[in-house]
Amino acid sequence: MDPHSPAEPDAGRTHFEDALADVRAAAKPLPALAVPLDDALGLHLAEDVVAEIPLQPFDNSAMDGYAVRSEDLADATSTDPVVLDLVGESRAGHPAERTVGPGQTIAISTGAMLPEGADAIVPVEDSRPVDGGIEILLAPSPGSFVRRRGEDVAVGAMVLHRGERLGVAALGVLAGLGLEAVSCRRRPTVSVVTTGDELVPPGEPLSPAGIHDSNSTMLAALIAAADAALRSRQVVGDELGATIAALEAGLDADVLIVCGGVSVGQHDHVKEAMAQLGVERHFWRIGLKPGGPTFFGQRGGTLVFGLPGNPASTFATFTLLVAPALLALAGGSTAGRRIPGVLGSPYRKTTSRLEAIRCGLEPTATGWRATPLPNQASHFLTSILDGDCLALLPGDAGRVFDAGERVELEIFAGPERSRNRIAS
Repeated sequence: MDPHSPAEPDAGRTHFEDALADVRAAAKPLPALAVPLDDALGLHLAEDVVAEIPLQPFDNSAMDGYAVRSEDLADATSTDPVVLDLVGESRAGHPAERTVGPGQTIAISTGAMLPEGADAIVPVEDSRPVDGGIEILLAPSPGSFVRRRGEDVAVGAMVLHRGERLGVAALGVLAGLGLEAVSCRRRPTVSVVTTGDELVPPGEPLSPAGIHDSNSTMLAALIAAADAALRSRQVVGDELGATIAALEAGLDADVLIVCGGVSVGQHDHVKEAMAQLGVERHFWRIGLKPGGPTFFGQRGGTLVFGLPGNPASTFATFTLLVAPALLALAGGSTAGRRIPGVLGSPYRKTTSRLEAIRCGLEPTATGWRATPLPNQASHFLTSILDGDCLALLPGDAGRVFDAGERVELEIFAGPERSRNRIAS
């Protein structure tokens, strides 16, 4: 954004927070189904998971070594070892067939069941084989190197809550609890339509007035990053009949995103096409910059978003409105998506709309610092590449937000650079 550009008229716009509340109210969780664990990564639980078996399922060894009775070794040292009779072996999946009696030991592998009578494990490196037995070089405490039944998860424990996203660790825990499938909300499906006579697919030569269609590729990536499924995408020219046909085909998904053609120009046909297709309009034009001419509506169970065609506007409106809708449809919680931070440099805003400015992000001793990037105009694509988050500047017209002023931040979901920097 040019910080000295004149203010734009904002009357008649839906307040951004009201628009977001409208989207969230319309985005009801999708039906639940039993999903095999191998297919559940990124899905959200439809019900709580309570442990029906313990984890660990039995007392077992944390080391390769020897199962012993600690009372037999109370005086053992490296200079005065104690010799125990070796009477058997417990291997992973093959427990010992006898108990450990006084003066006896059983060889044991990592993960193998602790034999009855034993209360400790002596690691291999603290022992020596001798004729007729094993020489133990230390006095173990009761419970040494023993992993107890249920010490990770007890029977009846709440393991995962409804609405939680299933990541790699969660799937491992569920498998460890013996679950083959889990009840999840299904993944939302999304259709994408981009509009414009000027759009040329990447890889094809540009006409004199053409531009490559970057929004389709960017939206497909944002949809994948949101754990949703791209059902279809197509490009349509600036013609009403073709726009109606393209939108009608896209309405079979849970969400239809139309990019471009939602403003008031002579060749913007999206709102008319939606009206003819029976899409009920919830709002059009919102108090957001960039992204003012954003449309949201609904036909049956399909949510319909009309996003501005400028790349930064497309990115911002997807991040702030579409991504929360997809999360809600998937059964996840949309609370806590924003984090607090401070501005790293002054920024002047000139409208009464909420402004979502692209920022680089860095940690400080007191929290996150978001520094506004140059080239905030909505047609600049590289300011997304260089950014990590959107800093949300509330609707105070004509004032300067000072360096150090507290703001809310919406972290970019897609770029690896953002996640890597924040993780570090």
